[in-house]
Amino acid sequence: MVNECGKGDSEMKRLLGFFVSAAFLVCMFGFVSTAYLHAQRRPAPPKGPSVAWKAPVGAQPGEYVGEDTCKACHSAEAAQFDKTPHADIAPQGAKVGVGCESCHGPGKAHAEAEEKAAGDPAKMEAGMKLIFKFDGSPKENSERCLRCHETGAPQSSFSHSVHATAGVSCIDCHATHPVDVADAGKPKLQPAQGQFFSVPRLNEENAWLTDGLLKKPQPELCYSCHRTVQAQFALPEHHRVPEGFMKCTDCHTPHGTSNHFQLTKANWESCVKCHVEKRGPFVYEHAVVRVEGCTACHTPHGSVNNFLLKRREQRMLCLQCHAAIHGTSGFNGQANVPHGRLGFQTSGDCTRCHVAIHGSNFDPTLLR
Repeated sequence: MVNECGKGDSEMKRLLGFFVSAAFLVCMFGFVSTAYLHAQRRPAPPKGPSVAWKAPVGAQPGEYVGEDTCKACHSAEAAQFDKTPHADIAPQGAKVGVGCESCHGPGKAHAEAEEKAAGDPAKMEAGMKLIFKFDGSPKENSERCLRCHETGAPQSSFSHSVHATAGVSCIDCHATHPVDVADAGKPKLQPAQGQFFSVPRLNEENAWLTDGLLKKPQPELCYSCHRTVQAQFALPEHHRVPEGFMKCTDCHTPHGTSNHFQLTKANWESCVKCHVEKRGPFVYEHAVVRVEGCTACHTPHGSVNNFLLKRREQRMLCLQCHAAIHGTSGFNGQANVPHGRLGFQTSGDCTRCHVAIHGSNFDPTLLR
């Protein structure tokens, strides 16, 4: 005798298994199909997000000649380009992902003009004008790169960054195929700090390939424009950038952010990323840290004072904020300094008593 209830249960189990299998197949089909869409974001590399691949627009297919034609004349540039991540971004069925004409535009007219020039300098120069050589305005040069580099978070704000406003384009810092990137073997002028403390350095070509295709390694590249910052790093107290232990992009985002000074994080968050013991939260906070940040007391690039302080005497630094206000009481009319006359000088610096200057969990006056 058949148990009707048991029969119904088995039917339900079969239907449930069918729906689960169907859902799994649909999900797998969707995953496989979207994996081949050219405009989909590729997996992010370890050092940062990648960009979406986009085919060049604004030209007919017959106007392109292919990278083999370009390599016939520009073999040195092509050899360097094949080492870069651009050559690995390949859409479905393509030999390479980003070819010469992806950036320089269709090259048929240029190639034919150079072939007909037959070594005539005037005709060859005229043929060079039929291809985009990245000798336009900074805006035009950057727009060529941003056609593809538009979905990556680091580049999304470049159009309204400080560098873009100052007329700095992508190719001022990055090089896709430099032919002279290898070490020349010539001695270079190095800062004194690099002679006493140093870390192993990669040769020019390896540094170029592993650090965003930069023309020069950091901080040398940044120093080429920011000379005043270079001078600050030469002061006795400084962050270990000249020695190679840190680099500019640890704190700043050159492609632009909504933060002051193009910091990677807002206000003091860039500092406590490394100085975690100063992060808090604290029950009793030093208000200036929350309002103005670490730069209220410290100069981040370099200083002649201990702890990168803005003033040599710590008490003078404190008195910049705890200053005299007419009608207040305390030491010589100082606000928030409840010390008797001559009491402050005999006690020394403020931090002799107020040791928890970044914040305290025990005392409202930051004594401990």
